[in-house]
Amino acid sequence: MRRQTPTSGINSAGSSCALRLDPLSLPLSFHAQDARADGGMRQVELHREHVVLRRAVLGMRMAVNVRVSDFLGVAVRGIDDAQMLVLVHRDPALSVPLGSSSDAEEISSAWQMWSDIFRLPQLTEPAPRTPSPRRRRRNAIRARRPKFLVRRRAGVSLNGTSIHRGEREIIARD
Repeated sequence: MRRQTPTSGINSAGSSCALRLDPLSLPLSFHAQDARADGGMRQVELHREHVVLRRAVLGMRMAVNVRVSDFLGVAVRGIDDAQMLVLVHRDPALSVPLGSSSDAEEISSAWQMWSDIFRLPQLTEPAPRTPSPRRRRRNAIRARRPKFLVRRRAGVSLNGTSIHRGEREIIARD
């Protein structure tokens, strides 16, 4: 008999075990925690060439397809007394957990296997990244003035002859 939990429904067999995924049995499909998703869970599909993340946020279901080459690498992160393997992306919301264990030898061999299969570098604990500043708008008054007025420059006078007043003109005659 299986137990039901309030957030994710029925626990799968062996759900109390640490997360361990086999890199040699791709494609894989599993559920991972996601704080922003409805129910706190998202579905992850791992393939050799891409990763599909499916979740619902405020009732809006979405699927994000990310190429494996877009990930930075495979990292080891320390959590309490165990270590966790993570497929790291520039956007932390797209990072994917690959496994966790308290056995350092097991983690290092899995780290090497995942890195070889995805052809990504092995990363150590990444330094916390500060979010990039918000992109500045090109022109704050763009919506208020027509575009051609912004591009227009002051013109050059077409009548460029000099006028001298109060002077005597000397005219040379042959």
